[in-house]
Amino acid sequence: MTDPDAPRRGGYNREFRHWLVGNIPEENIAKGEILAEYVGPAPPKNTGKHRYVFLIYKQNQGAITFDERRLSTWDGSQRKRFSIKKFAEKYNLEGPIAGNFMVAEYDDNVPAYHKRLNL
Repeated sequence: MTDPDAPRRGGYNREFRHWLVGNIPEENIAKGEILAEYVGPAPPKNTGKHRYVFLIYKQNQGAITFDERRLSTWDGSQRKRFSIKKFAEKYNLEGPIAGNFMVAEYDDNVPAYHKRLNL
């Protein structure tokens, strides 16, 4: 799950990694390898609506040895400037083969959430 509108729409290096799981056996996401723990939507103030995109890629070559740093919920600053496109190319992933999205915008709970994420 990424936010392609972070910190705001336009510009470059703006994708934020909210959740990333690889090596998912069959359809059991709970048994996948967590590369970035889930953090929920929290768009900054005055940045409008943000799209949150869920994408599924296929691993054709079986299990992958990912060399990415594993991100906990508290590694907010390490999640910035992500590119799911470059990630997929790096690991020769097919797709995306499925996807979905949602839209969210700032509310008064965001500042406390950003503080928890070290943003």
